[in-house]
Amino acid sequence: MEPHVAAAVEDPADQVEPRFAAAIVDVFVYVVVLNLFVEYLPTVISETFTLSLLTAVLLKGVLEIVVAAKNWVKARFRAASTPIGKVVAAVMLWAVLFGSKFLVLEVVALVFGDRVSLGGFLLGDSADPCPVAVAGGRPAPASTALPARTRPGLKGRYGGDTGDAG
Repeated sequence: MEPHVAAAVEDPADQVEPRFAAAIVDVFVYVVVLNLFVEYLPTVISETFTLSLLTAVLLKGVLEIVVAAKNWVKARFRAASTPIGKVVAAVMLWAVLFGSKFLVLEVVALVFGDRVSLGGFLLGDSADPCPVAVAGGRPAPASTALPARTRPGLKGRYGGDTGDAG
């Protein structure tokens, strides 16, 4: 009896297009990175894994558009024959690269609202100033909320009088 050998893929239609495979890998990498940020940064919020996956797909789409715009501007820069044309193309390239960050944040905010937050543009910038953020459907640990000395009504070491006559 012959051992079962998997048939070699001979039909080119059965093979996955490399660009599609790369896009799938990109989305999976975005999901992993996004969920690491959700896990360890309180300003990055995604309520569910499904929202993380959808956010990754959205990020892939937006970044494809940004890369296409960047390539178009780079082609204009190479085609520019005058110094003014090169300066204008360079400013356009800077605008695309700088503006893409805001574009990503705004598109995610428009599509997902408060259910997904990428933390804002500035470090520590958050749409919700409340120190007890809900991330992944669970409240943040008490240690990341308010420090003990600022919690209202807390008695003891940092909260004021313990009631001891001492």
